[in-house]
Amino acid sequence: MKVAIIGAGICGLYLGWKLSRNGHQVTIFEKRDRIGKEVCSGLFSERIFDFFPEYKRLVQNRINSCLIRFPKRTIKIRFSKPFFVISHYQLDNLTADLAEKAGAKILMNQNVAKIGFAELQKGFDRIIGCDGANSFVRKCLDLPEPKFYLGVQKFIKQSDLSDFVETWPTSAGFLWKIPRGKETEYGIIEKPKRAKALFEEFLTKKGVQVDRVNSAIVAQELIIPKNPKVTLCGDAAGLTKPWSGGGVIWGLIAANLLLKNFPDFLEYRNAARRLFLPKIILSKTAKSIVYFLGFNLPWLLPKNVKIESDFLL
Repeated sequence: MKVAIIGAGICGLYLGWKLSRNGHQVTIFEKRDRIGKEVCSGLFSERIFDFFPEYKRLVQNRINSCLIRFPKRTIKIRFSKPFFVISHYQLDNLTADLAEKAGAKILMNQNVAKIGFAELQKGFDRIIGCDGANSFVRKCLDLPEPKFYLGVQKFIKQSDLSDFVETWPTSAGFLWKIPRGKETEYGIIEKPKRAKALFEEFLTKKGVQVDRVNSAIVAQELIIPKNPKVTLCGDAAGLTKPWSGGGVIWGLIAANLLLKNFPDFLEYRNAARRLFLPKIILSKTAKSIVYFLGFNLPWLLPKNVKIESDFLL
């Protein structure tokens, strides 16, 4: 089949690689002039190596636990599977090489809004939207918009190889500190109207002077169309974890569901909803309970917890 993938992020490139290997004619449309997501903490669970075993050489640091610092109690979360700090930029570029070697065409500087959605539908048997939180494909299908959060990162040139991250919950999200090996990252995910002010206040109290800043919109709320020829995957489908806003592992798992059911997009939709909706509901419920207790009844929370973070959070 002739397949158009809109967006050369990790999910789009992974699908392009695998579909091309399966004999399909794949064209990936990317609006930017380069490959590589730059606005991402690059904190991936061990599962990333289930998809890309050869990428272990990209590891910058290993994370075994997380400290959640509520005002009057700190909780230590130990991960059943370690996390690894990896450059998302490098991850994308290596996957692009795999996709091209498998036969996929990657077209840069392609504004699909100018090409027109109707023209794309005429030229391809299937269209997969992997075009991020503000998905053009999602808008063309007149689907509801997901909930949006703002993620902001700031970096300092301070080496840190600690094996834990620190987080500070806010009303709807959290602030974080990630040791990246050669540098340290601070960040926030919150509702767009509050994120920047909260972040600046936090950094001022910490006395942190940053060297560079990145920001991006994060979509949360699973949206996959009932369309036999057009579908969504990854951030375009709002497939990010309710606690952390991370979406790479969930996106790649969804991509595998799509590959398993290809070209039946309706069955892919059913499979994705069966797998992710219960986890999303559980994660939202767990977050609400922990936040309520953490801010109101902190002594009821245990000081040490072990979790399987990819799915609960």
